Amino acid sequence: MKNYTITVNGTAYDVTVEESGQSAGAAAPVVKKAAPAPAAKPAPAAKSSSGSAGGIEVKAGAAGKVFKLDTKVGDSVKKGDPVVTIEAMKMEIPVVAPSDGTVASIDCSVGDACESGQVLATLN
Repeated sequence: MKNYTITVNGTAYDVTVEESGQSAGAAAPVVKKAAPAPAAKPAPAAKSSSGSAGGIEVKAGAAGKVFKLDTKVGDSVKKGDPVVTIEAMKMEIPVVAPSDGTVASIDCSVGDACESGQVLATLN
């Protein structure tokens, strides 16, 4: 018997599989138990040390993982400057400032998973 965790449409299932004793190529495994696994809650995003968020949101354009923080709180940025870099499908994708401003908060850490449209930083 082997134990697996399988994720289907975002829901994790713990599954125990037992081989049926027929030849390996002819028989499909028999599923003995399929119960939803407890869902791990994502950790809250790390907030900046300043504690105040700016009014301009810098959002992820794609789902991925935070690869690099290109700025820090207090840095001045111009429209189009990279604020955070995410990695998606083995590509590094810069998340750029939508307008000129000063970084008010960085709402993610390197290694965090992010969804498309998630706020990663704010500007003043």
